[in-house]
Amino acid sequence: METVIIVIHLMVVLALVLVVLLQRSEGGALGMGGGGGGMTSARGSANILTRATAALAVVFFATSLSLAIIAKNGERPASILDAVPGAPTAPAGDGGEGSGGNGILDQIRPAPVPDGPQVPPAQ
Repeated sequence: METVIIVIHLMVVLALVLVVLLQRSEGGALGMGGGGGGMTSARGSANILTRATAALAVVFFATSLSLAIIAKNGERPASILDAVPGAPTAPAGDGGEGSGGNGILDQIRPAPVPDGPQVPPAQ
């Protein structure tokens, strides 16, 4: 289902970009934009392109929201470290300092630090 929505989403994105690029420029910045000729009258093509842009924008937002909901409800691990095979699962807790978890990072112990300064032996 997710793949179908992604394909629809990509087609809508391409169509939205094309429709926006086909619209006549109204700005006139630096004396450019909005050429004279067109296939239909300026008023008719603007009306069609405006409605097409609005419809594609609605479909774009709908597919974006549905993809976000699918991604949220998906059966995926919360962390890459939780997906390590053979790693014990961490108990339910805050996961903060001193939580006593059994995660992969809790199994890594730092090397013991000797007391006092270390002086190399004399030769």
